[in-house]
Amino acid sequence: MMVALDGTIVAIANPAIRDDLNASFADVQWVSNAYFLALAVTLITAGKLGDRFGHRQTFLIGVTGFAAASGAIGLSGSIAAVVTFRVFQGLFGALLMPAALGVLRATFPAEKLNMAIGVWGMVIGASTAGGPILGGVLVEHVNWQSVFFINVPVGVLALLLGTLILLDHRAENAPRSFDLLGIALLSGAMFCLVWALIKAPTWGWGDGKTWLFIAASVVLFAVFSFWETKVAEPLIPLGLFRSVALSAGVVLMMLMAIAFMGGLFFVTFYLQNVHGMSPVKAGAHLLPLTGMMIIGSPLAGTAITKLGPRLPLAFGMAVTAVALYGMSTLEADTGSGVMSLWFALLGLGLAPVMVGATEVIVGNAPMELSGVAGGLQQAAMQIGSSLGTAVLGAVMASKVDSVLPGKWADAGLPKLTPEQLDKASEAVQVGVAPVTKSMPEPVAAKITTVAHDTFLSGMSLASLVAAGVALVAVLVALLTKRGANADAGAGVGHI
Repeated sequence: MMVALDGTIVAIANPAIRDDLNASFADVQWVSNAYFLALAVTLITAGKLGDRFGHRQTFLIGVTGFAAASGAIGLSGSIAAVVTFRVFQGLFGALLMPAALGVLRATFPAEKLNMAIGVWGMVIGASTAGGPILGGVLVEHVNWQSVFFINVPVGVLALLLGTLILLDHRAENAPRSFDLLGIALLSGAMFCLVWALIKAPTWGWGDGKTWLFIAASVVLFAVFSFWETKVAEPLIPLGLFRSVALSAGVVLMMLMAIAFMGGLFFVTFYLQNVHGMSPVKAGAHLLPLTGMMIIGSPLAGTAITKLGPRLPLAFGMAVTAVALYGMSTLEADTGSGVMSLWFALLGLGLAPVMVGATEVIVGNAPMELSGVAGGLQQAAMQIGSSLGTAVLGAVMASKVDSVLPGKWADAGLPKLTPEQLDKASEAVQVGVAPVTKSMPEPVAAKITTVAHDTFLSGMSLASLVAAGVALVAVLVALLTKRGANADAGAGVGHI
């Protein structure tokens, strides 16, 4: 819950952090970027640590470190300290996420694993979607520090319960050595890829620096793949990917994350900047999405146990596509009832995918590689989220740049210089009307109408692109099957 929550809760706190610590916009971006970068780069390596030393120990260390880093952020008096401790949050978060899946895999027998992952998916989905709600309440009624301090008692409770309840499971043929060069190559490849995705909206997709990092990532991934065929105990045995189902599960998790971000990223701007809602009210409007993920995830676990993953996964991505298409039709005056329908459908569609794709990945991996499989699942989700934000952000920016000048001129507004147009475009991309207090009210009203219409054009196109991604994911879902190694769990190697 802590790791998923901190991925989205901070977006609400960023303006308050900027004002309190006198930080620049670029500094505040790093509050989120540092966390995602550290998390994405180290997830698979952290999963390997769990396979080597035991997932219980890795989980408890991750929980302790995450809670401590969270408390340190709340006590920080500078933006540099906040960013530094966000890196530590990401590193410790990477330790506990694959370990949690490793513990579930080892603890539950095949017939109960889907339900267990269903509860896990419920927590992840609800925390991700609920971040803006809780963040809004805490920032509005307490302070930005409380967004991080809340992790301390949760972490202490998780540590106490984990120490008392969790059993240590070790696979008999667990890895005994570390592929240090493989770790370095994979970490470098992941860093270059995620860095390119983070910086692409700023640099531009046509900029040489963006493609330099993407090219470096491709080269490092290729060298890593070659090295993994030569080392005795590889970080990721490439034989894992001979399983079509596991490979499809990884791709599906990535596509699901792109669609999820397509549904969540622009909606928060739409609710707050177009409809003028407070963060708390905007969060309340997202409750249908959160609620359906809470209800749908355990139900999906039951359905997947009975039917296998293929049909529930395809159904889930098809419903997600319908929901995203519906969100592309939202207007400035759309009522709460219509919004709630599409948000609820989105939650209903995402729930079986969160559960089923995870079971497909973890269940099709050998028991001794359950941590690596958990790391793959989480890495796919993080890359998908970064890719979704970057690509759909580029779609939005392109649409706004092409539509705004024409709508501005059609409204009879004064012509803008190129510099003014760039600034106006940046504001409109997040649904903000570029008006000032000194503007006459009729002019400000016209600008607001133009800005919101343009933003909605961009959001509509981005939602349609995300719907297209979801439709591709329907086809990928048809390649999945029940975990071939799921029976290896439950009771293996209790210590």
